Amino acid sequence: MTVPRPRATAPRPHRRAALGVVLAVPALLLAGCAQAPAEGGGGTDAAGASCARMVTNSGGLEDRSFNQSSWAGLQAAEADGVDAEVLVSTSENDLAPNVQQAVDSGCGLVLTVGYELAAATEEQAAAHPDVDFAIVDETVEAPNVKPILFDTAQASYLAGYLAAGVSETGVVATFGGGNQPPVTLFMDGFSQGVAAWNAAHDDDVRLLGWDEGAQDGSFTGDFEDVSKGRQQAQAFIDQGADVIMPVAGQVGEGAAAAARDAGDVLVVWVDNDGYESLPAEYRPVLLTSVLKDTEQAVREIAVASRDGDFDAEPFVGTLENEGVGLAPFHDLEDRVGADLAAEVDALRDRVAAGEVTVTSPSAP
Repeated sequence: MTVPRPRATAPRPHRRAALGVVLAVPALLLAGCAQAPAEGGGGTDAAGASCARMVTNSGGLEDRSFNQSSWAGLQAAEADGVDAEVLVSTSENDLAPNVQQAVDSGCGLVLTVGYELAAATEEQAAAHPDVDFAIVDETVEAPNVKPILFDTAQASYLAGYLAAGVSETGVVATFGGGNQPPVTLFMDGFSQGVAAWNAAHDDDVRLLGWDEGAQDGSFTGDFEDVSKGRQQAQAFIDQGADVIMPVAGQVGEGAAAAARDAGDVLVVWVDNDGYESLPAEYRPVLLTSVLKDTEQAVREIAVASRDGDFDAEPFVGTLENEGVGLAPFHDLEDRVGADLAAEVDALRDRVAAGEVTVTSPSAP
């Protein structure tokens, strides 16, 4: 029997406010780190072991995504005695020089973020085997590089089920910034979650933007241009989509703007809780967020490096170890309703226990 989809009992207000919670950025974003020891970069003396340097990808620091979350993790490690500083990349030309500068700081840990930094990380790790490296959302195979990965398909499976459950048009959508494994992993899970809702409720909710079989779909080709996110989201809205999951960093803010302007469209954010990281004006349209606990993973790895307990075994966040998950429904808790919320909770437990398997060729 088809279960009716919960409907809003009242129009959702459009609230405009100043920026919500925004990551606190150091007074000085590094154009350069501390001077290297006299003997050269890559030292691991007591001072080096207690400091860490992070290099962002070309999306910059306040990307509402994994750069921001990774930096929050290093900042948190400062409470554990780890001195943390960041080198902000604003273009591809900054990437390799920034990794070199991070190594030359003499710190014991260099953290890089994203696939753009894989080649530079691999090169510097080979040249400096006594330095610990970690890289977020990418795998570099080396004895001194720890990949920090997340099986986001598991959590986005829950988001797809939820999106299908709250959709009033029977059409949901997703798009990415680029056709890359950390992006398509979200999209695979979302697709399978929609299919799971349809199977459980004899429904026919359609998904726009991703063909799981072909491993291809809608991509903006960019993680920074907000206007591209607005354009792509509007195209989906014109086709009837009323829940959209952008997997595109800052570009996703354009989707939130299109949803806000449409008045009856919701957004699923990714990486961090968009309710906290996006401007407050978007809160009324944020259904939930697919979370990666990058912050805690980075903090623990920084402390391990400081204590001499670093290893290169990949960290993989899952529902079971709470490395991934769903954010609260915040203002839309009533829209979701108790019954659907209970279904999602039960599904989470089944995935975490291995009773339901979410698959993807991009899985870590």
